[in-house]
Amino acid sequence: MKSRNQSVDMTQGVIWKQLAYFALPLFLGNLCQQLYNTADSVIVGKFVGKDALAAVSSSGNLIFMMTGFFMGLFVGAGVIISRYFGAKCYNRLEAAVHTDLAFAMVCGVLLTLVGIFLTPQILVWMRTPEDVLPQSIQYFRLYFMGSLFMIVYNACMGILQAVGDSRSPLRYLIISSITNVTLDLIFVGALKWGVNGAAIATVVSQMVSAVLCFRKLVQADGPYRLVPKRIRFELPMLKHIAAQGIPSGVQNSIIAIANVVVQSNINTFGSDAMAGCGSYAKVEGFVFLPITSFAMALTTFTGQNLGAGQYDRAKRGARVGFTCSTLLAELIGLTLLLVAPYAIALFTGLRPQHLRRDAGSGPGQDAHVHHAGVLVRHPCDVYHAGAEGVAGYYHHLLGIPHYVVSQLRGVSAVLSEGRLGPFVPEDALKRLRRVRYFAPGG
Repeated sequence: MKSRNQSVDMTQGVIWKQLAYFALPLFLGNLCQQLYNTADSVIVGKFVGKDALAAVSSSGNLIFMMTGFFMGLFVGAGVIISRYFGAKCYNRLEAAVHTDLAFAMVCGVLLTLVGIFLTPQILVWMRTPEDVLPQSIQYFRLYFMGSLFMIVYNACMGILQAVGDSRSPLRYLIISSITNVTLDLIFVGALKWGVNGAAIATVVSQMVSAVLCFRKLVQADGPYRLVPKRIRFELPMLKHIAAQGIPSGVQNSIIAIANVVVQSNINTFGSDAMAGCGSYAKVEGFVFLPITSFAMALTTFTGQNLGAGQYDRAKRGARVGFTCSTLLAELIGLTLLLVAPYAIALFTGLRPQHLRRDAGSGPGQDAHVHHAGVLVRHPCDVYHAGAEGVAGYYHHLLGIPHYVVSQLRGVSAVLSEGRLGPFVPEDALKRLRRVRYFAPGG
C-alpha cells in the first residue's frame, strides 16, 4: 500500500515481494555508493601513483572505526521509527524523527573534531609508512571535515527507510555518485590536486546527498515530516534511541577495531601492500551488498510488523531475507572470483595477465609487474621476495610463511597433548630473529 509520499506499509502483502521491492533500491543505492568509493581509488591510482593509492584505498578500515559506532546508533533510531510507523503512533514518530536529527548533528560535530585532531596520532599508531603518512593525514583530515554531512545523510536516509521509502535514497545516491566521479576527474585528473582532490570530491558529494535527503524530509507530507525549528532533544526518546542503538554501535566498533589492527600489520609491509590490500577490499565490498541491503530491508520490515503486533509475519520475513541475501552473496562471490584479475587491474591500468604472473622483485623486473604481484599475493611473500637465501626463511608449498607454520604446530601440540605453554617453539623464535620477519623498526 503505497502513498503519494512514497512510504510503504510492510505489515500486509506477500512477504517476498515486499522485501524484494524494498531491497532492490537499497541494493542499487549501496552499489552506487560502493562504486563511487572505489572510484576514488581507481582515479587516484591512475593519475597520482602508488603512494597516493595506498593513502586512499587503505582508508576504509579507519573511517569505519571512526564512524561505525555512530552509524550503529542510528540503526536504533530506525528501529524505533519503523515501530511507531507500523503501530500508527504518529505523535511519538514525530518526536523520534526530530530527536534523531538533533542527535545526528551533535554526533557529526564531535566526529569532525575527533577526526581532525586525532588523525595523525591514529595513523602513527597504525604504523603507516613514512612515505605514505603525509598524504594519509591530508586525506583523512579533509574527509572528516565532511562528517556532519555524512552522519546527517545517514540519519535522514534511515528515517526514509524506516517508513518504507527506499527509492528516494537511491536517487540521491545516484546523484551523489555522479557528482563524486565528475569532481574526482576534475580535481585529481585535470587540476592535479592529488589525494586532497579525492577527499574534497567525496565531501562535496556527501554534502549534496545530505542536502537532498534533508529537503525530502522537510517537504514530506506524511507524519514523519521534518520541521527544522522543532529539531531538539526529547530526553526519554533519546534514551530509547540509545538503548536500541548502542548494542549495534558496539558491534560495529568491535569489527572496525579488529580491521584496524589487521590494517596496522599490513602497513608494516609498505605502500605496495597497502595499495594492494586496499584495492582488494574495494572489490570485496561488492560481495556484501546483498547482505547489507536485505539487512536494511529486514530492519524496516521487522520494525513495522513488531509495531503492528504481527510477530509471526516478522519471523517469516526474517527467514526469507536470510535465504535471499545468502544466495545472492554467494552468486556475487563466485562471479568476482572469475573476474578478479580484471577488477584489480582497474586500479593501476595493469593488463590482467600481469596479475597471474609470478612476480619477484629482482633488479631488472618491471615495476608494474612487481606491483601486480603485490595486488594478488600475500604481502609477506612480496616483502621477502628474493630473500630465500636468508637463513631460516623458505617458501612453504602452499605459500604459507614459516612463522605461521610454526604457530600452527604449536597450537596443534597444545590441542593434541593438552599441555600449556607458548604457541611458538623456541627454535622457531630463533629462526624468526634471524629472518627479521617484522618490518625494520617494528
